[in-house]
Amino acid sequence: MLLQKLLWPRVGICTEDRLYYRMKAPSFRDEGDILRIEQGERVCFDTYFNSVSADKWRRYTAAQNFSLRLKLSGKLRVVLCSRHFINSQSVRAVLAEKVVQADSVQEFCFDFPKGADGMLFFELQALSGNAAYCGGAYECDAAEKDVQPVKIGVDICTFRREPFVMGNIARMRSDILENAASPLHNHLEVFVSDNGQTLDYDKLNSDTVHVVPNANVGGAGGFTRGMIEILKANENGAGVTHVLVMDDDIVLDTDVLLRTYTLLSLRKPEYADVFVGGAMLRLDRPNIQVENGAAWNQGQLISHKANFDLTKVDLCVANELEERHEYNAWWYCCIPIAVVRPDNLPMPIFIRGDDIEYGLRNCKRLVTLNGICVWHEPFESKYSSSMYYYILRNQCIDNSMHCPGYDANALKADLRSQVMGEVNRYRYKNADLLIRGVRDFLKGIDWLEQTDAEALHKEIMAYGYKAQPVDQLDVPFDYSRYLYATKEEEKNKGKLKNLKVKLTRNGWLVPPTRENTVVSMMHMTAYNAYRVQKVLNYDSNSQKGFVTERSKEEYSRCVREMKACMKEIDAQFDAAAQSYRERCGEVRSLLEKVSEPGQVILPGLSPVFPRKESYTYGQKRGKFVCSYHCGHCCCHRDRRGRGQADPCPACDFQPGPQRRTTGYR
Repeated sequence: MLLQKLLWPRVGICTEDRLYYRMKAPSFRDEGDILRIEQGERVCFDTYFNSVSADKWRRYTAAQNFSLRLKLSGKLRVVLCSRHFINSQSVRAVLAEKVVQADSVQEFCFDFPKGADGMLFFELQALSGNAAYCGGAYECDAAEKDVQPVKIGVDICTFRREPFVMGNIARMRSDILENAASPLHNHLEVFVSDNGQTLDYDKLNSDTVHVVPNANVGGAGGFTRGMIEILKANENGAGVTHVLVMDDDIVLDTDVLLRTYTLLSLRKPEYADVFVGGAMLRLDRPNIQVENGAAWNQGQLISHKANFDLTKVDLCVANELEERHEYNAWWYCCIPIAVVRPDNLPMPIFIRGDDIEYGLRNCKRLVTLNGICVWHEPFESKYSSSMYYYILRNQCIDNSMHCPGYDANALKADLRSQVMGEVNRYRYKNADLLIRGVRDFLKGIDWLEQTDAEALHKEIMAYGYKAQPVDQLDVPFDYSRYLYATKEEEKNKGKLKNLKVKLTRNGWLVPPTRENTVVSMMHMTAYNAYRVQKVLNYDSNSQKGFVTERSKEEYSRCVREMKACMKEIDAQFDAAAQSYRERCGEVRSLLEKVSEPGQVILPGLSPVFPRKESYTYGQKRGKFVCSYHCGHCCCHRDRRGRGQADPCPACDFQPGPQRRTTGYR
């Protein structure tokens, strides 16, 4: 049985050769994926994409007796090897070797010894001048009774990311959906929730690709809409067994989907509820891993295997060491359909933390595997002040449900640390957003149910800092100062200077003496602003920025607001946390909302779990549409702003009784 294809670097996906194979001489590839190997040269496949993690395959699946199938020409020595992580380094062992020769491309099979463990791979050594490697695959033995039916429903939430979404859909179409030779053919469907309502639905929609317009209800609402559409498809016989939630700003190699499918098809019965997580690799530096599973740690995130350079063989082996995972971020996370139920959907917290909460609630075991990954835009390319509102607010919501040890004192410590961090950077608006987020949490779950999250998000976005072209700002861009600021923190770690910073409260108690400076928007430190009057916060990707300025009045105001918020925490934290802990089912369950076919959803709330017929929130604010038919607008508001449902004029569908719902925003 096919286990893993041997992959090649691909333009538009990843061109970092050392993630696929390693050789000393410069590689030379013909058209059609043929690697020419000079006589005496050796090529190693102990790499991130082209090795096999035998221990994980044996532990979680029914795979046994690994073998290798290669297409070769010329005379080569094929060496089967393994690597184990011993005393903090990988140790290579030779398992078998064989010399083969062919005048033209032929297929050869090689068996790894029974019971071979560790990271399995192979090496090729050219014994003639015309040797070539033309691809292949790893295979395994598995009884037919151990192969389980699997169908993956890909759930993509997007907001105006057309180049990424269109590219990934095009690859899935050509490689899988319209390729009858693919093992995944007829085992994959794609569901896209278009929060920006900018995609070409007529062009994209088909029997296997379903794009639906959605209100801008954030990632939480968008992914929820995708899950709802998958559940509706299953009611009509789609047979989806797993939901793969996937970001819209990633680059995907479709062979990653095949590896996920194979892993799930062979999983042992005791791991029926396993989640499969994909690692995040940087899009700008495709060999650098950002995260390979994570632990929540009450908001002090632990990103496993962060900053691993996966071209280094020791780190590839270490990358398969298992750690305690609590969740996998939703750039790529495959979830059993048994978990995705109408009464067990994500929390409607718009953005940041919905994947964490869902993992804390449902993920009993997460499996990661070398080669299952996506390339994602680095986070430092996505600076937004609005995130400061959601970070602490949603941390409180997640902790109130899953971390009972997180109390008022812990929140006050987090609030003080984060607010003072922003104040010392002169980013007073960010401090305001942190405080507002905590205050909104303290209002309890009733506030979350009743708030129009889309309108709130617009308000938050309007309040935060906005990057502008630097020639429109009153602090000129100076590249030398920018470079100096990136190294400044390392230069000023002496004990005396640290003491001086603490005694002067990062310079607030003494007058400014340093010139205006230019700092990285994402990586600015508090010391960058020490005794500086103005700071240009610069984003090198967009070449835009915003200016913040030292202000004792703003400093005092933020500190007063922070202290007032701390008093509110003392008075209200326990009640707010209890409301989320005891009543969270009200906002993540849809069972009560599907009892009446044709139920109307009020504006600002995303659609409830649809039966065969339902009214769902349409494209225009304040309108309802008949989603069962052509989307004809058939509702309006009365003078008090309440939704009024009329029979659909385009069909004979009659709406049921209307009532307010606590749906997903």
